[in-house]
Amino acid sequence: MNAPPPGWYPDQADPRYVRWWDGRQWTPHVQPAQPVQQQPAQQHPAAQRNDASAIELAMGGTGDAASVQQQVQQRAGVGGTVAGGGGTLFTEPVLVINQKAKLIEMANEYAVYDQHGRQLGSVMQVGQSGAQKALRLFTKLDSLMTVTLEIRDATGRPMLVLTRPATMWKGTVHVQRPDQSPVGDIKLANVWGKARFDFEVNGQRIGGMRAENLRAWDIKVLDHADTEIGQITKTWQGLAKAAFTTADNYVLQIHRPLQDPLLSMVVASALTVDTILSQNQS
Repeated sequence: MNAPPPGWYPDQADPRYVRWWDGRQWTPHVQPAQPVQQQPAQQHPAAQRNDASAIELAMGGTGDAASVQQQVQQRAGVGGTVAGGGGTLFTEPVLVINQKAKLIEMANEYAVYDQHGRQLGSVMQVGQSGAQKALRLFTKLDSLMTVTLEIRDATGRPMLVLTRPATMWKGTVHVQRPDQSPVGDIKLANVWGKARFDFEVNGQRIGGMRAENLRAWDIKVLDHADTEIGQITKTWQGLAKAAFTTADNYVLQIHRPLQDPLLSMVVASALTVDTILSQNQS
């Protein structure tokens, strides 16, 4: 779908204002939002509707069952239906992690589906300060600040908490339970070349991830003996989203049943890739 035309759109940083979209990118020009009836339709096509969901739809958002199944089978190359699965984040063999597409991205937000398109949960960025949101809107310095994500089940209950401390180069994501008890760390093992991650629990390596290309579009998930136990595939999000947003989509396929803590580390792994690599590159 085409991107929205130039005009004043709701500013996600502050709903009291609208921000000018020039047809290609956001500009620094803002003004107070006016009542709908006072805004000429031809000048304020989105502000007149005051409907942020319409903007996300224009960005080609995914989430319906057909598009998720296409993402799994055609873009990630998962053949047919993978057997098994108990309908939860920790029992399904295939997880689809789609970042919510926004013209102005103030916080990372993802939906998690099974291979059939049923939503199993979500991931929300929490704990952002007003200063961090401002940095994210006008600069890229927010990528150097601490990021905290909650992995939630279908009812909205937190299951895991991922924290990436402020960093300049190598990244580490601390994985915890909601009660703050530690699960382990996912560490970026290199800065240059194909990305390599290690899963560490109590200082011991129990597995990891190895990118198969420099852009980290395909990543092998490994156990402690470097046997492949899963695959992460970055899937193309569509022309509109690729051109106008930083949203990324991933498919995680787990090849065999796993036990904790490795299971929790693997479930967290696709989010770690996006948080450490893609967000720093955006």
